[in-house]
Amino acid sequence: MRLAPVLAAAVMLVGLAGCATRPPASDPEALEEFRQNNDPIEPFNRAMYSVNDAIDTVALRPAAQVYRFVLPPPVRTGVRNALGNLRAPTIFMNDVLQGNVTLAARTATRFVINSTAGIGGLIDVAEWQFGIPGHSEDFGQTLAVWGLGEGPFLFLPVLGPTNPRDLVGYGVDAVASPWFWFGQGDVVEALRWAHAGITLIDTREGVLDALDELNRGSLDPYTTLRSAYRQRRAAEIGNSGIVAPDAARGTGYGVGVGVPVPRLDENQPAR
Repeated sequence: MRLAPVLAAAVMLVGLAGCATRPPASDPEALEEFRQNNDPIEPFNRAMYSVNDAIDTVALRPAAQVYRFVLPPPVRTGVRNALGNLRAPTIFMNDVLQGNVTLAARTATRFVINSTAGIGGLIDVAEWQFGIPGHSEDFGQTLAVWGLGEGPFLFLPVLGPTNPRDLVGYGVDAVASPWFWFGQGDVVEALRWAHAGITLIDTREGVLDALDELNRGSLDPYTTLRSAYRQRRAAEIGNSGIVAPDAARGTGYGVGVGVPVPRLDENQPAR
C-alpha cells in the first residue's frame, strides 16, 4: 500500500512525458541507434536525471561521504553483509520462481549460516568458511526469465535507471519481503525506515568513487549510465556474473526512499 502512490505517480509522469523524435526511415543508422537505446521518452528521462542529480549533490553524496569518514571499512563491510543477509528471503523467492533449485538451496544455506554463525549476517561465514558465494535475484529478473520484455528505458528520481518491468519487479519484491509484513507499531515502523535509510547511504557510499570518476570522465553521464545499466541487467538476467562498472549499480537508488541502486550484491566489500 505504501508503494502504490509512488508507482502510480511514476506511471502518470511517464504518460505525460514528451517522446524523443524518431529518426526517419531514410536514415537507417540513426533509426537503429534509436532502437538500440530503447529510450523513446529521453527528454523526460533527462529531466528526471537532472532532478536525481540535484538530490544526490545536495543530500546523498554528502551523507555517503560522512558515512565513509565516520565508519572504518570493517564496520561498513559488516553493515553491507547484514543488509545483504536481510535480502536473502527475497532472493530465495525469486530463485524458486525462476526454477533454479541449485541457487535456491545455496541462498537458503547462506541465510541459515550467516544468520547464526555470522551473527545476524554481519560476517559472511558462508563464503569465508564454506566457499558459498552470494548472488542477487529480483522479481524484475524473474519476469525476464518468464519472457516479459523490458519495455522502454526509464530514469526516475530516487529509483534511478529502470524500465517498466523492473519497476513492477521492485514493487513486488518490496511487498513480498517477509520484513514488509513482520510486526507492527511505531517501533517496527521506525526500524523499517532506519533499514531503508542505512541501505540508501550504504549503497551510495559503495559507488562514491565510481560515480565521481564517471562524472569527471564522461561527456554525457546520462547515456553512459543508461548503457551501463542495460548491460548490467542483461548480465544479471543471464546469471553471467557481475559485469559493468559499479556505477551501473550505483545509479538506481532502489531502496524505497530515494537515491542510487538498488540491487546490493551481497558480498561487495566496503571501501
